[in-house]
Amino acid sequence: MLPFQQFRKLYITAGLLLLVIFGGTLGFLVINPQYTFVEALYMTVITIGTVGFREVYHPSAQEKVFIIFLIVAGFGIFAYAITTLTVYVMDGEFSRYYKTYKTVSAINQLEGHVIICGYGRNGRQAAHVLKKHSKRFVVIESKQDVIDTLLSHKHSDLVVKGDATQDEVLEKAGIHRASALITTLPVDADNLFIVLTARSLRGDLTIISRASDDNSDKKLKTAGANNVIMPDRIGGAHMASLVLKPDVIEFVDFITGQGGPEINLEEITYESLPEHLRNRSIRELEIRNRSGANIVGFKSGKGEYVINPSPETPFLPDGKLFVLGTPEQITKLKALLAH
Repeated sequence: MLPFQQFRKLYITAGLLLLVIFGGTLGFLVINPQYTFVEALYMTVITIGTVGFREVYHPSAQEKVFIIFLIVAGFGIFAYAITTLTVYVMDGEFSRYYKTYKTVSAINQLEGHVIICGYGRNGRQAAHVLKKHSKRFVVIESKQDVIDTLLSHKHSDLVVKGDATQDEVLEKAGIHRASALITTLPVDADNLFIVLTARSLRGDLTIISRASDDNSDKKLKTAGANNVIMPDRIGGAHMASLVLKPDVIEFVDFITGQGGPEINLEEITYESLPEHLRNRSIRELEIRNRSGANIVGFKSGKGEYVINPSPETPFLPDGKLFVLGTPEQITKLKALLAH
């Protein structure tokens, strides 16, 4: 059904048109009892439409007066209805509604997607990397020109127009089915409100926020952000590292997804393992032998990181393994762990 507020004039016009048709049909039935319902309806439609077809019965004087009033009232409303419909079609209102309907339907079918709040420089970069790795995402944006670009044929990304600090906007973006939320707005206070709102809706959601001011880091984490990224600080440190050890940094960028999808660095959580593989050592998992991928790191349930963990390291609850491999090896590994 079309939304009432957006198509208010159309609904009112349709109501008036139906009212005139109903009133005309009833009038013919009262004035001349010889009419059947279908004949009275027929007389009303040809009168309003002024198509000039033959009357069912020769009209009496009283009926002629009624027809005059029906023509004046009905034709005016009929012409107004055609004009209103034409305006909606010419202005593209139906086309915009159809695109919005398709977007909402597509978002409702998503599971485990990422929500990106804001499509500025950082938001675009996040979307670019996610798209490169075939990760579905939904953009929340308030600027109409940015939305028009996102909805164009060239990009055709899923976008929700609105303020990401509002519960209903996040719900439209599918926050209850999302795996993560990234907020990249330039104002830290806006990001703080989004983090607070998102965390109140989903206690287990991974939230990553941008920050510009050094003092915002702790506030955002207190509000519920899992990670806080400061683009200016990271950018400067990255450039300095490229001067000191360029090949190492370029290699790290390559394996973490910046250079392309040829190499994947993935994490495996304890909860993602099937029952028969839980509480075993890394050696017993046989990840290298079964898939070709390599375990390069381990994170314990206490948050401690281990580089190149020993084969005897037990994989216990809340732990994570970091695995390096080609897309084919990672795909094979995921298939093995799914059984």
